[in-house]
Parts: sequence; structure tokens; C-alpha cells
Amino acid sequence: MNDLLKVVLNAENLSKTYREGKIETQVFSGLNLQLFAGEKLAIVGTSGSGKSTLLHLLAGLDVPTSGKVELNGESFSKLNEVKRGRLRNQQMGFVYQFHHLLPELSAIENVMLPLKIRRSDFTLARDKAEKLLQRVGLSHRMLHKPSELSGGERQRVAIARALITEPACILADEPTGNLDEHSAEQVFQLLLELNQEMDTAILIVTHDMHLAGQMDRCLRLQESTLIEQ
Repeated sequence: MNDLLKVVLNAENLSKTYREGKIETQVFSGLNLQLFAGEKLAIVGTSGSGKSTLLHLLAGLDVPTSGKVELNGESFSKLNEVKRGRLRNQQMGFVYQFHHLLPELSAIENVMLPLKIRRSDFTLARDKAEKLLQRVGLSHRMLHKPSELSGGERQRVAIARALITEPACILADEPTGNLDEHSAEQVFQLLLELNQEMDTAILIVTHDMHLAGQMDRCLRLQESTLIEQ
């Protein structure tokens, strides 16, 4: 890890309560979390403990009931939806359990997508996407559509897409959960290598303690509290 004094992602006194009619369900309350530049952080917990909810709040995809989330010093809660989206596009990458690639686009077109949203120069975006696909071992699959790729290959395309904006951090939700053991290990090792090469902080939500054990830190979400493992 480099520059550990720099906080990339900061959550303070984070609480989330869902209301349905007169019924209130508190997912968690008063959570604090910091992700440092270049760090690898895992969040583990049982199903239903609120891991995915926490990830959505950290990404600014959902709004906390109370508390705040800051990405490189900018508070998501103080931004409207358009500005939150812009900040995510500039500073954050995402890798999901199910890759969320657009089926009608080729691998390289999927990787280029975040830069297309920015309206970046097409030639520069394509060149960058080609280099990233080469780095993740898919130079021979650039023109293939997701349906023509294996599960592990689709996740590698998703990782390349997450990195194309050179984000400060990547949030990954069970990134290997839909893969066989061999593919899962390949994808996870690739994430670790890219963390070292690009100094991009990685926060992974996972139920896999083997993967979590290879991170710099591991926090367990248990009974509405984050506990250092």
C-alpha cells in the first residue's frame, strides 16, 4: 500500500433504515469506515447482514438515513444525482458478481463505455481499451460479445472496464461469486496484480474468507457493526 495517509473513501456515522408503511427496518447504524489510497480492503458477513446495502451507500447509489460518505473529499450527500454520477464516473470503478456487460456490444466496446459516457476522444478511448484488454489477457477476444466469452473472461472484461477511467478506487461485489474455483482464483489474482501496478484502492464485499484473507484488512459486518478481523 502506498500513501496510506490519503483517505480515498470515507464513511462517518453511516446509518440506513428502510420504511414500509409503519414498519421500520434498521440495516445498520453509526458505521465508520475509511479506505486508503492503494489499500486492499475486504468486507465480509453473513447473507442479509447488509453488505450490499453498505456497498450501495459507499458508491452513492443509495442515500443513507444519516451520516455521510465522501469520495476523495467530496460528499455524495451534498451532490445531486447527476453530479454523483459524474463523480462516480471520474473516481470509481465497479465489478459485480454478474458482470453487467451490455450483450450487444463487443468486449472492447464494453470497456470503452465509461469513456464514451464522458464523451472522450474515440481513438484515445479505443487505444486505452485495447491496452487494458491486453493487460487482462484478452487481446484475442476484443471483438467477441459477452455471450461468446467464458464467465472468467467476462469478469476480466468487467475489470478492464472498471479501470479505464483510472479510478481512485474499485468497489467489487462478490466479484468471483459466480465463477468456478479456477476462474475465481485467476480473476482475484488479477485484481491483486492491478492493485499493485496501478495503485488503485480495492474494496471487496465477499463471503469467501480465503479471498478476504489475502487483503490488507478485513472487516466483518455483524449485528450492525464493522469489526476488524
